[in-house]
Amino acid sequence: MVFAYNFNDMSSSKISSLQIPKRLLMGPGPSIVADSILEKMSKAPVGHLDPYFLSLMDEIKVMLREVFQTTNEFTFPISGTGSAGMEFCLVNLVEPQDTILVGINGLFGRRIADLALKLGAHVHTLEVGWGEAIEAEQLEQALKKVKPNLVALVHAETSTGICNPLEELAPIISKSGALFILDTVTSLGGCPVFIDRWSVDATFSATQKCIGAPPGLSPVSFSPKAMEKVAQRKTKIPSWYFDCSLLYGYWGSERSYHHTAPINNNYGLHEALRLILEEGLQKRWERHKNAHLQLKKALSELGLEFFTPENRRLWQLNAVRVPQDKDEAFLRKKLLDQYGIEIGPGLGPLKGKIWRIGLMAEGANQENVAKLLESLKQVLKS
Repeated sequence: MVFAYNFNDMSSSKISSLQIPKRLLMGPGPSIVADSILEKMSKAPVGHLDPYFLSLMDEIKVMLREVFQTTNEFTFPISGTGSAGMEFCLVNLVEPQDTILVGINGLFGRRIADLALKLGAHVHTLEVGWGEAIEAEQLEQALKKVKPNLVALVHAETSTGICNPLEELAPIISKSGALFILDTVTSLGGCPVFIDRWSVDATFSATQKCIGAPPGLSPVSFSPKAMEKVAQRKTKIPSWYFDCSLLYGYWGSERSYHHTAPINNNYGLHEALRLILEEGLQKRWERHKNAHLQLKKALSELGLEFFTPENRRLWQLNAVRVPQDKDEAFLRKKLLDQYGIEIGPGLGPLKGKIWRIGLMAEGANQENVAKLLESLKQVLKS
């Protein structure tokens, strides 16, 4: 059957020019983007094998290693969002019949487990309640029971505002000998991340959270141990686009054509990483912490409570209980419509029960937190 479309109703005279609303992004991502990053991204693209772009790629790799706190040579951005980074790590490191242990305390741990199942692995899960952290004793018991080839954890669980205690969990995984994949999508650039110190073998992040660039790239890093696993695979990597050997042919020393990289996104990432290192990692982490403390003090004065326990609470993604007598979606829409401020709703079992307030990158400063709090105060009054 042939379908004919009538485009008369979509004439150029009826299509309005793009009018982008001004928003203060204080949700779970994307975050506010600095003007200098937007300015760099507005420049004309060059070719993806242009000598200038190749030198830019080298600088991005060097800066990413610093931000990840790693010496891994295999560190670069995947063309795609954080979910692409997750898929990249798993399709390269997981084979059918591998035994995988995935820590789940929210939506994003579940995604890792679902993908590992699709790749044919024997997937075991360590599940705790949404709003709880995975604790060292729980992980130790699970490792003894399962004896996995690979362990996957989420550092900063965006769906619940929980920070899993990596300083306690990482040594246990290292002692087990299993490969270790870590989701650092919401943590990288906003709180301490130590890929080498924690003996992480593969990690993936995203540009639109605490890195402070628009969505579109996913920084990844593989350890030598991870690369050894890839070299010893018994089966082919079930992806062409995410095949790490092909991709590293482009991002490594060979510079062989793989795909047309998003040039302007890389301009933005380069500037974002430059700003992070100019500020200093320690100062940047401290800024995110201070923004959280400012929010915490004011929320208490408004009679609002956190959903998460204080000792496992993320600085950059704050899960706040919605008052029982309030319509969560109505108030959130009012905050957006009247004040131009975006915060996020709860997901899954937390839908309608919490707000997710992001204090990430440019959003993690006193002025923006104060704007959010004053507007939220007015909305709650009304």
